[in-house]
Amino acid sequence: MPIKQVITGEDVSLEEQALRYELAVLSYRLPDAAAAKAGVEPWVGAPDARGRLLGCWEAEHGTLGRLYLLRGFVDDADLAAERARAAASTDPFGAGGHLTDLRMNSFAAFPFMPPVVTGSFGSIYEIRDYHLRPGGLPATIAAWRERLPGRQRVDPIAVVMYALDGPARIVHIWPFESLDQRVAVRRDLYERGLWPPPGALEQILDAESTMAWPAPFSPLT
Repeated sequence: MPIKQVITGEDVSLEEQALRYELAVLSYRLPDAAAAKAGVEPWVGAPDARGRLLGCWEAEHGTLGRLYLLRGFVDDADLAAERARAAASTDPFGAGGHLTDLRMNSFAAFPFMPPVVTGSFGSIYEIRDYHLRPGGLPATIAAWRERLPGRQRVDPIAVVMYALDGPARIVHIWPFESLDQRVAVRRDLYERGLWPPPGALEQILDAESTMAWPAPFSPLT
């Protein structure tokens, strides 16, 4: 089932998308995985919670013992209120007693990205985190604006977004039917010159790729 997004390269108005995103990364010891994950769904669905859960994935390749949560917020105030709720809690995400680390970072979608569409799009998701050269974001966005529409027609993306805090970085999340399908798609794109975006690689200082499986309650599956 294809993701129902059309990327034209034109900027999307703020009224048409979540203004802010948060990618939270929960880390825990593998023996504590079940207990650490048990409280997450009630936490994000609590009556006083802000934002909307878009996706939740558990790492299966790369660093294990991590849960990734993507949420959308209507504005900075909405995101700040939810961040304050977590900061004031002794049990953030219902996993406080089992966490070894908790990272919550704020993002904005690339200006030409439509809103994240939830649904069933793949059995695995790749979460890529690129740290960029200082000042490298404008060139990166320009390169993606040129090249992403072509890739989107054969390999739809869930979201690509840039960090609003910390070092210059972008994160993109892509669904795939399987690991084999991911390898085949990427090989085909490279061979046909459809990817990577020209000029974007030169802005990357380092990269991290995580293959993750959707949690049972994830809106993106």
